[in-house]
Amino acid sequence: MSQIKIPSENGNLLLTKSTKLVGIKKHVEGAELDAVESNVMPNLGGFEVVTLNPAEDVDEALDQVRAREDVAIGTHVYFAEGDNRPVIATGIIYCEMAEGVGKEERQVVLDAFALEILEDREDGTIVCKVTERSPNPLKVAAALTKLSMVQKAYPDLDVPLDQYFMEPRDGLLPNAWHLENTGRVSDVPNFPLKPGADAKVRAAWRRMGNLGSSNVVVAVIDNGFDLNHPDLRGKVVAPLNIASGGNDIPAGSGHGDHATPCASVAVASANGSGLVGAAPMARLMPLHGLTYSKFLTERMFTHCIRNGADVISCSWGTIDPRYRPGSEHERAIRQALTSGRNGKGCVVVFASGNEGREYINYYAAIPGVIGVGASTSSDTHASYSNRGQGLSVVAPSDGGWPIIAARASWDQGNPGMPVNKRYYVDGVDRGPFYKHFGGTSSATPLVAGVCALILSANPDLTSAQVKSILESTADKIGNAWDYDSRGYSTKYGFGRVNADRAVAEALRLRSIGTTQPTQPTAPTPPVVTVPTQPTRPPVNTTPTTPTAPTTPTAPATAPSTPPVSGTNLYRFSVQGIGTAGFGLQVSVNNEFALVLREVEELERKYRLPVIVHISTLNGRTAFRIMMGPFATQAEANTAKSKMVSMGAAEPWLRALSGV
Repeated sequence: MSQIKIPSENGNLLLTKSTKLVGIKKHVEGAELDAVESNVMPNLGGFEVVTLNPAEDVDEALDQVRAREDVAIGTHVYFAEGDNRPVIATGIIYCEMAEGVGKEERQVVLDAFALEILEDREDGTIVCKVTERSPNPLKVAAALTKLSMVQKAYPDLDVPLDQYFMEPRDGLLPNAWHLENTGRVSDVPNFPLKPGADAKVRAAWRRMGNLGSSNVVVAVIDNGFDLNHPDLRGKVVAPLNIASGGNDIPAGSGHGDHATPCASVAVASANGSGLVGAAPMARLMPLHGLTYSKFLTERMFTHCIRNGADVISCSWGTIDPRYRPGSEHERAIRQALTSGRNGKGCVVVFASGNEGREYINYYAAIPGVIGVGASTSSDTHASYSNRGQGLSVVAPSDGGWPIIAARASWDQGNPGMPVNKRYYVDGVDRGPFYKHFGGTSSATPLVAGVCALILSANPDLTSAQVKSILESTADKIGNAWDYDSRGYSTKYGFGRVNADRAVAEALRLRSIGTTQPTQPTAPTPPVVTVPTQPTRPPVNTTPTTPTAPTTPTAPATAPSTPPVSGTNLYRFSVQGIGTAGFGLQVSVNNEFALVLREVEELERKYRLPVIVHISTLNGRTAFRIMMGPFATQAEANTAKSKMVSMGAAEPWLRALSGV
């Protein structure tokens, strides 16, 4: 996924290039283009927003359209972080030069990017527009801001303002009944669903006014990631091959295909095509490999802690008492629950299991873990979903109508079914990238995505508080007698997850400056019955207490202010120099004290000489700070390369004869 960070008046703006939408300006308005698949928006920044041939890469398709004689301009469309409204750069750039930069110097900058001046305003703002020889206006603005000669450069953007928040336009979103259930699926006319039997995810998006935060990372531990899938591409951070300890994620039928749909349910991108996950802005940390090994279990959860996972989704486990998690397994998981997220704890979500038993996956029953069961499109209990103490909530999955999810490119589908039903239960082809999916394997990443939305709304919550909010805001479904006096059910946990209510509670707590829920849900201790001849695996009533991390001893008296570095005393000598050779202009300043500090810092950091040119502009003294002098342009360029390699903004090369 192509991203670009551009300057704006409200700080840097992260834009992601759409994989489907482009902007077109035609020579003849209203003319039809056979290359256009669909018209999305008639006018945005002077462009028509359209989709092109879906079988082609968007860059290649756009290049082909640009080459047509009937097309004046073609441009990419972007999405801003946390928003699904299309963004287009109009080609206009608002620029302001640094103080002391003359018109000749300014023109050199503009000529370098082939910019044309539209207005030269009295306040110093230059309104420019790109020409046919200019690069992409977003790239021009980003490059201009790196020049010390430029004070600011903002690209002019257009975005629809008819509504504050636009929901995703992805084509399969109407099939995602688990996000919002209207009582039917658009292409399934003869299978009624129960309106409202959903996770209320789209309502949560509307409440937040966005699709969550890209600062939130969801780790999915599973086998078979197709990271080139259109809805997962470009989202990956810190991948791990659990077996090797490396970052190589194997692909192909020999490595499974389960991880791809699981990941998509949680975090599939809102990119204008395909489907959308519960938290489409969240990033994906893929961990390939399922294992009972204590050592590898420790490796996987330690990796999540060290690499910033916020939520960990696990659609796997065991009900076999021979392979129940031991103390090392539990310690690794509890370490994530308490030490992840800089001490706030990772939110850990496990599936209850699909065996239809009266006890749940041992991993899901570990205290602090969110154990997830499945409900159906009719808001009933899915018969395959395990029941029992330790279950936190249920979430929509199959058992009525299945949900739709991503499929790996090597996924062979169900070989026991006719060819047309290997991926879709009704035989209706919804494209080569997707399939019907379900089980607690699907319900679990859905809850993980909801937890990512909760943390997007309030990143200060601990893992225990996220669990409490999730349970206390769940909807009671089924019969009243399914629940005890605490509102708990071994069939539904605390109920069917409600993302909208959970997000509302997270936002409420954030607004009042506390992260403590009003009525936190206490963890449910397991109720144990061990018959003489057990019909289910026995449950450990004395879970191993993890070893508490050693708390470093705090100093007796903490300093009230951080130590101050630097000095207010300077030793310098002043020597006039000739105006021959070259300098590298770094900045222009008006305050002598700041000039002294900057000169000291530049000399210390780059080990290069520094010169200052003093002039008067509009009655004010201006100090132009430059590295140099350098006898030749080659020497100056060598120094410039050194500075840039050390992280400096690119200085401006200038002949000293012109100062």
